[in-house]
Amino acid sequence: MANNCTLFLDKQHYCTVIYAVKQTVSSLELIGSLFVIFIIWLFKTYKYFHQRLILALSVAALCGSISFMLTGVPQERGPLCELQAWFITYFVLALLFWVCCITFNIWRALRGDRAKRLEKLYHFVSWGVPVIFASAPFSENVYGPAGPWCWVAGDVEKSAIWRFATYYIPLFICIIGLFVAYIYIFVTHRRQVQRWEGIHRMNNAADVEQRRVLMNHINSLMAYPFIYLVLSLAPFIHRVYNAVYSDPSFVLILLHVISIPLTGLINAIAFGVNKETLNRLNWADMKVAFQQHFPSWNQGMDRSMGEHQLGEPTQCTEFPGRSNTRSNTIK
Repeated sequence: MANNCTLFLDKQHYCTVIYAVKQTVSSLELIGSLFVIFIIWLFKTYKYFHQRLILALSVAALCGSISFMLTGVPQERGPLCELQAWFITYFVLALLFWVCCITFNIWRALRGDRAKRLEKLYHFVSWGVPVIFASAPFSENVYGPAGPWCWVAGDVEKSAIWRFATYYIPLFICIIGLFVAYIYIFVTHRRQVQRWEGIHRMNNAADVEQRRVLMNHINSLMAYPFIYLVLSLAPFIHRVYNAVYSDPSFVLILLHVISIPLTGLINAIAFGVNKETLNRLNWADMKVAFQQHFPSWNQGMDRSMGEHQLGEPTQCTEFPGRSNTRSNTIK
């Protein structure tokens, strides 16, 4: 690979470094996304609406991480390159739209609206709309090698237009909406906390606990859109640089391959540091959760443990003469 680095002809090892970093960070995103999915499955939190939103976001991140690892650096034009380009466009946009849906759901929750009825609409928007954006570049065959992976190729006509139309314009619109939503959510959230703290003594324990759980859920969900905003800055700067300059930037490419796949990993960390989740990440709670998923296996284990208790004989063996001896002694 290092002997065929067309991105940096005078520094062939740059491609090896970029590839190694890309595969490493994408693997971490894969592991992080699987962790979130596993925890949601294990503790059956998918029964709750807001957790199903996080589950869908994690699935998009999981599929995106696999997409990033499909090709090397540099890439060769062909069906695999085009497939990777479509996958990356689709799942990156799906992740973006799920972040927007989560933010919108927080906003509705703070207003006191029940947004559960919008779940099907969230899925339609987040999984359906990206198909249009990801498929449009096929109309002019613009997918090809694009630096660290395949996307809209930089050497095709109107590449900048296609890149902005299929990703960065939707990204700009979503970022503006997210910033506006952040301001509203932050202000409203603080006001509600202060108001609830002011009437804390007037509420019964059930009301206080219900509000505490709601605020914990809001705090957990608020991390996801913020993470996406921060990690979108480096890729945006890199693509703007590509539109202005023809020479690739090693530093910007490196930041790009770190930022985009890192989303899933950071989401996993944000989910993992949730106090409620951390409290349940112990052997006792996880064992109970596993037993709820596999009751038949649990019953078999219980029977096995019952037959083989530590320090007790597994078989009743009577030695000749022992019973008679004990009986004679008693007499």
